[in-house]
Amino acid sequence: MGIIKAAQLVHEYIRKDDEGQVEEVKRAVDGVDLDVRKGEFIAILGHNGSGKSTLAKHINAILTPTSGTMWVGGRDTGKEEEVWNIRQTAGMVFQNPDNQIIGSVVEEDVGFGPENLGVPSLEIWDRVQESLQAVGMLEYRHHSPNKLSGGQKQRVAIAGVVAMHPECIVLDEPTAMLDPNGRREVIRTVRALNQVEEVTVILITHYMEEVVYADKVIVMDDGKIVMQGTPREIFSRVDELKSYCLDVPQVTLLAHELKCRGVELSDGILTIDELVNELCR
Repeated sequence: MGIIKAAQLVHEYIRKDDEGQVEEVKRAVDGVDLDVRKGEFIAILGHNGSGKSTLAKHINAILTPTSGTMWVGGRDTGKEEEVWNIRQTAGMVFQNPDNQIIGSVVEEDVGFGPENLGVPSLEIWDRVQESLQAVGMLEYRHHSPNKLSGGQKQRVAIAGVVAMHPECIVLDEPTAMLDPNGRREVIRTVRALNQVEEVTVILITHYMEEVVYADKVIVMDDGKIVMQGTPREIFSRVDELKSYCLDVPQVTLLAHELKCRGVELSDGILTIDELVNELCR
C-alpha cells in the first residue's frame, strides 16, 4: 500500500432546511481510487467544483468519507482515534497563508506546530532552522510575517508544516492568491522539498505550468478521476483537456497549434527549450 490510498471514496455534502429535513445532496467526490507511493510528486487538476479540494481535505482527515475508505500511512481516516497520527503524517497548506500564520515573528510561527506535538524545546529550534533553510527563508526568521510578500508568507506556511516532519505535504491551490513571481517561488520550494528532502507532495492546482515536473498528473471532473498519467501523456491530449474546461501550458498549446498546421513535432512538448530543439531539428 502507498503512503496515500483511496478505495471507492465518496463524499457527499448534505444541505438541510431549518427543520432538519434534507434539501439537497451534492456528491463532490464520486468513487475515487487513488494510490500514491512515498516520495512521489502528484499534481491534481480540475476546474472549480471538480472535487479536487474535497479530496485534499480527506488526506488530512479534515473530512471523513461518506462511503469508501481513505488510508494515510496505512491508517484509516474514518477512525477518530487515528486522526492525530494521520495529521502528523500528512501536513496541509491552504490557499491563503494568512489563515495558517499565527505568530508575530516568523520563527515563532514555524515552531508552533512542533511545540503542539510535544517536541523538546532544543529540537524545536533545530527544526525551525532546518525548515526555514529548506524553503529559503532563514534570513527572515526574526521578521514579522506582516512585512513579507505573498510568496514569502506562503513559504513560511510551508516551513511550518515541514517543521513537523510530515512524510507527505498536501498543497491545496497554494499559489492561487499569488503573483507570477510568488508562484515561481513557492513551486521552486515545493520541488526542492520533493527532490532533496524526499517529501511526498500532492499539489492541487489549476495552473498548468506548475505540474510540468510532477511524476503523475490526475485530472478530476464532477468528482471523478477522468485522466491520469505523466505530464507529457496528459498534455498530449489537448482537446480532451479542453473538454474538461482546462488549459495547457502555453508552449504546449503553441506546439499543438503548429502541429495542426503541418509542422512535424512530438506530442506533449512541455518547455520552451523542448519546442526550440524540435523546431531546429
